[in-house]
Amino acid sequence: MKILLATDTYYPSTNGAAYFTHGLAHSLSSLRHEVFVIIPSQTIKNTVISADSVILYGVRSLPLPLYPGFRFSLPLLARKYIHKVIQKVKPDIIHIQNHFIIGKGALRFAQEHRIPIIGTNHFMPENLVHYLHLPHFLEEKLKQLLWHQFVEVYSQLRIVTAPTRTAAELMQRHGLAKEVIPLSCGIDLQRFNPANNGTYLRERYHIPDRPIILYVGRLDKEKKIEVILRGLPFILERIDVQLILAGIGAFRNHLERIVHKLGLHEYVTFTGFVPDEDLPNLYTFADIFVSAGIAELQSIATMEAMASALPVVAVNAVALPELVHDGENGFLFPDGDSQVFAEKVICILADGRLKCEMGQKSLSLIQAHDMNRVVKQFELLYSSAIEHASSQV
Repeated sequence: MKILLATDTYYPSTNGAAYFTHGLAHSLSSLRHEVFVIIPSQTIKNTVISADSVILYGVRSLPLPLYPGFRFSLPLLARKYIHKVIQKVKPDIIHIQNHFIIGKGALRFAQEHRIPIIGTNHFMPENLVHYLHLPHFLEEKLKQLLWHQFVEVYSQLRIVTAPTRTAAELMQRHGLAKEVIPLSCGIDLQRFNPANNGTYLRERYHIPDRPIILYVGRLDKEKKIEVILRGLPFILERIDVQLILAGIGAFRNHLERIVHKLGLHEYVTFTGFVPDEDLPNLYTFADIFVSAGIAELQSIATMEAMASALPVVAVNAVALPELVHDGENGFLFPDGDSQVFAEKVICILADGRLKCEMGQKSLSLIQAHDMNRVVKQFELLYSSAIEHASSQV
């Protein structure tokens, strides 16, 4: 098949949609499909780049000041280039990942050229609106508007997927009156596995020889990392641990101020961006993975941790309970409750047998999210969409 993916965010941007699209593109390419991806260019010029048999068409873009790491394409210029790419590639199927400039532009021209198109949603307004620092009532109005714009685009697609059942139900609650297929973002179980060795990273990041609590992801407001930090003193009363915060984001300075205020300098390590080749190894010298984010439609980082045989302590919010089975491969805690968070972490770290059992349960549960299975399911959806489009001619 000749497959065109269209996304408004792509690797090396650090978010779920970017990582998913990157992984899907390369997995499809490895199965000998011709894969093309329309993405924001990293410059003010349109670009064409070949990356391991995947052809990336970059739409000229500008940095988005309010959302670090994201870039913004001007609608009229983007549409012209998207049209040009679609005419050149002549894809059998188009798969959009968002409803913004590039996703919306791809839908428009797919309809004009009668090309079958499907969509996956990774969107939650909570990941965007907090950067604007609006009064609460205006923030709620903006969320409603963003959901309305999403429904306007995705209601025109014949097939829609979401990473989890929770994500699918959320879309329907906000007005998408059609079936949504829950289909995991998937995880590369060959790349992320307990056999990796991250010992060398201890020296690189100057990490003491203590039990490791690990967080991987963006350092942004909706991730609520301050809940983890405020729980750390409770943990330190019982166990001498080191917290690693791996990632970048607009909230780092704020988090560093909390660390300073709580006197936690020697117990918290900010690694910054961890290169792709090192990330699988980072998980393997950790003892436990933690997540307090309240806007997770799946959480790729949590899946990576599970594939590395780590127990997980996560907030009981949105889709995280679909990955973290309370009392089996980890524990859930109430949103914002640093003390209960700390109690759950202590419970695992203080019991070596429980830690090992929960890690093995994580490894067992994650098998259902094997990227090889996910890609085969997308292949079936592509074939179904193509077959349906052919029958309408």
